Amino acid sequence: MEKRENTGSIFLSYLSPQAKITTSSSIDVPTTTTSSQWTSLSFTNTHLNISYKFHHIIQTKANLPSSPMASTVSFFLPTIMNLIAFIFFLFVYVESTDHQKINTKDGVVINVTKHFFFPDFNSPRTVHDLMLLGSSVVDKNGRIQIPDTTQKDGVDDLKHLVGRAVYAYPVRVFDPITRTPASFQTTFSFQIETIPTNLSSGGGDGGSSGGGDGGSGFTFMITPDEFTVGRPGPWLGMLNDACDEQYKAVGIEFDTIENVQFDDPNDNHLGINLGSIVSTITINVSEFGINLKDGEIHRAWVYYHGQNRFLDIRLGSDSFEYPSKPVFSGRLDISDFLKEYMFVGFSASTGNFTQIHNVLSWNFTSSSQASLRVPSPETCESKITVDNVVALVSLYYNRKRKSGELAMLPAVKERPRPPNKPRRFTIAEVSSATRCFDELHKVASDERSDTYRGTLLNGCHVAVKRFSVEYFKSHGINRRRVGKEIKAMSKLRHPNLVAIRGWCFDHQETMVVYDCVQNGTFDDWLYGIGILPWSRRLKVVRDVAQALSYLHSQKLAHKNVNTNSVFIDVSFRALLGDFGFVMSGTESSRFEETVSLPTDVFAFGVFMLEVVAGRKRYISESDMLQSESKYDRLDLDLLEWAWTMHEMNEKEKVVDVKMSSVLNMDQAIRVVDIGLLCTLKESRGRPSMAEVVEYVCFETEVPKLPPNRPMALFPYTSTTGLCTNSYMCASFK
Repeated sequence: MEKRENTGSIFLSYLSPQAKITTSSSIDVPTTTTSSQWTSLSFTNTHLNISYKFHHIIQTKANLPSSPMASTVSFFLPTIMNLIAFIFFLFVYVESTDHQKINTKDGVVINVTKHFFFPDFNSPRTVHDLMLLGSSVVDKNGRIQIPDTTQKDGVDDLKHLVGRAVYAYPVRVFDPITRTPASFQTTFSFQIETIPTNLSSGGGDGGSSGGGDGGSGFTFMITPDEFTVGRPGPWLGMLNDACDEQYKAVGIEFDTIENVQFDDPNDNHLGINLGSIVSTITINVSEFGINLKDGEIHRAWVYYHGQNRFLDIRLGSDSFEYPSKPVFSGRLDISDFLKEYMFVGFSASTGNFTQIHNVLSWNFTSSSQASLRVPSPETCESKITVDNVVALVSLYYNRKRKSGELAMLPAVKERPRPPNKPRRFTIAEVSSATRCFDELHKVASDERSDTYRGTLLNGCHVAVKRFSVEYFKSHGINRRRVGKEIKAMSKLRHPNLVAIRGWCFDHQETMVVYDCVQNGTFDDWLYGIGILPWSRRLKVVRDVAQALSYLHSQKLAHKNVNTNSVFIDVSFRALLGDFGFVMSGTESSRFEETVSLPTDVFAFGVFMLEVVAGRKRYISESDMLQSESKYDRLDLDLLEWAWTMHEMNEKEKVVDVKMSSVLNMDQAIRVVDIGLLCTLKESRGRPSMAEVVEYVCFETEVPKLPPNRPMALFPYTSTTGLCTNSYMCASFK
């Protein structure tokens, strides 16, 4: 049987006799059938002309020629009936096409294309189309600049910075049905300005073996979100310690530091990174006569063919023509590291060495195939059936109403709730968000609780803290008291506090739902790979002090101050979260004020010492033996050791030596003094958090410390048995 490719059309026109204006529209419907039909309908103000013509191919076993037939029907109807007649004949047309044998199993394949072009970044649209994160800015010359130099006073202020510039809207880069990556091509011009740096004690960018000039480099990347900022130094702002194995990212790095731990070939190379900062493929661009650090404007051309999994990268001077020879050309499957929609952009960082990374122009185009699903007849029929049932019920409900009165089915009334207002979650909501508390979603665990990351149905990322039922029972903790405290905390809003989104008290469960801070805990940044500079450490100390001062002004205590309860956002602002909630004892507000608040001050003093020293309070003997540093038994407790150094007037030994030149020693020793002051007895000079804020912001002189350490180092002098946290309360040896 012969098939013909035809195009049917519906043509509608309406003539207004008063204005004599004709408006029309046409819709082309491509079909591949054994018959073709078309309908035209036209309206005037007094009648409706409907012409329905069709050509039907009549075929028999003898293959007789087709016989076209045509039919024209004209009606003169009242104006009020025009719409009804139109709907009826449109229904006839739709029903006739329903018998056409169209194979919709695979849907209609379409191309999804995305294109944008920034000849520079001075356009007013840049504010809407470009998202700048961390230390990044569009300078007065219309260039993306990472790091931001506009607010910095000198070279030292440009160290250990990280920033991103991301196209503000997601791009479709992967077809999940066929598991085929999108094809894309991009070109961008860039310039790396090197700032000479004199280091007093070497060190480099996290294990680099290059010279004293240069920086870490920058990356063109495809990333799953638009808010995560990676670590500075050799991480190039691409990943950080908070990024788990499910954080998929693809990057092409232009690296100007040789980092031995990342297997870099030299300090002038290009790398292809697939879900890791360690490059899957590295290319020495010196072999192509290119020096990334020469201060010239370079241009990169990147082309990826999704169907063939083929990548082509070319690199050259912006003033020259398209390079004839690629720096890399070959098959590369990136589908395992892609999600359907992702963000594209640039990230860059500095470490102990300093660079300014400029992007001058950017052109990007992507194309992928998608399948449009056509609803099945069963789906449509089911919907019609449901609609009919609803209509019949409505008619029944109105059958005894007087004429002219209409009654609608009563709607369920819900009280409007302000957005992001804390609320009660059901166990089903929390379980769905955490995938039934999947172990893969667990991010932290201790004897009191487990913490999971999750995603609510509205797409919001959250962290769920699930308290242990056994812990509550064994310690005689009153769940009602904990619930009351959680609700009180959820009302608090402060720039340096992690917001509580809600709670769940179903089925003996006690859970707290926090906003998720994607850049992880301060513990990861302080003790992870790389060196956190002093300016960042001091900023965290001040942020946490502000948060605690606000809490105490509301007569509330945190009860869990440590490096794991401090979180870092994209601008490296510290947020205090993971509230303690659970403490034994009376429920009186006086107990809270006289015991819990001073305990927070003591814990904050220990926190400050850890930040300055770059180590946890306690070191196990096994860690001491494995460490390259020379510890004695006195060093096992940081607090005890710090007081000993104070007595010997050698407090500079407490300061983390790894900070070397990126350190203000006078400020660091001042913070050590404040930390020791916070560990004094409550009756012997322990300050309030409001006073601590003035001290750490250098607004008030720090009171003089006693020459000798206290006889005991406890957060409070009490016999209530509240000192159950070994983080703060180990006995003085």
